[in-house]
Amino acid sequence: MIKGKTKSGFSYELDKERLNNYELLEAIEELEENTLVLSRVVNLLLGKEQTKKLKDHLRTENGIVPTKKMSEEITEIFQNQGETKNS
Repeated sequence: MIKGKTKSGFSYELDKERLNNYELLEAIEELEENTLVLSRVVNLLLGKEQTKKLKDHLRTENGIVPTKKMSEEITEIFQNQGETKNS
């Protein structure tokens, strides 16, 4: 299990198997061409329960989960894993 926290304060736990998932790799590759795949990447990476927690963490007063903020959080989570592996 890999634990981390984003700059915005979202704490997460990743099962190492999730990072070693070929379908996640495919979704990330597809994301470069189609931003609508972001939801699939988030679900494959975090699972349903943590995805819901992240959406609630990012939700605005108006009940909106900003796409840009979601993308930034997921990018940061991936970057944190790279830093963890290099440490």
